[in-house]
Amino acid sequence: MDNPLLADLEWRGLIAQSTERKELEQLLAKPTTLYLGIDPTAPSMHLGNLVVFLVLRRFQLAGHQPIALVGGATGLVGDPSGKNDERILNEEKTVSEWVAKIKKQVEKVLDFKDQKAAAKLVNNLDWTKPVSALEFLRDIGKHFSVNQMLAKDSVKSRLAEGNGLSFTEFSYMLLQANDFRHLCEHHSCEMQMGGSD
Repeated sequence: MDNPLLADLEWRGLIAQSTERKELEQLLAKPTTLYLGIDPTAPSMHLGNLVVFLVLRRFQLAGHQPIALVGGATGLVGDPSGKNDERILNEEKTVSEWVAKIKKQVEKVLDFKDQKAAAKLVNNLDWTKPVSALEFLRDIGKHFSVNQMLAKDSVKSRLAEGNGLSFTEFSYMLLQANDFRHLCEHHSCEMQMGGSD
């Protein structure tokens, strides 16, 4: 492995999986913008969130520009990954308060004043809320295969257990994909980290 950052992360056991390892090494040979997204499911980050944000900080220290996404939109929907039952849907006001609290915590981990690789903090509610349901289905949904969506581990495990999955939860991955599209178009983001779905 040629990339010292990836070698260090691998040595520390911080890489569970990645796509196209050779291409990833080539991408990280130059300064790259990457993002990590978390949903505000409580008024504070949990230890797992902190671990991945510390990994994002390592990318920043290696000269890459991090984007921290706190999911005001996806937090309203609920991630089905790793859950046997549907998450409780929280009120928009509650999620908004949690977003603000988590943003303050993220600001203690990432450097937002770095001259070469200043971190950015974004909320996916900013670009998701203005889009109508019809626009979302026509402009985003049409690019997804239900067969591929059904093959995702987060969906397969819920269906296999017989608990089912609401359309709200099923649509979560569309919101995530739209986040990456938005960050790519508006922030030149080329990489996502932290998710396995």
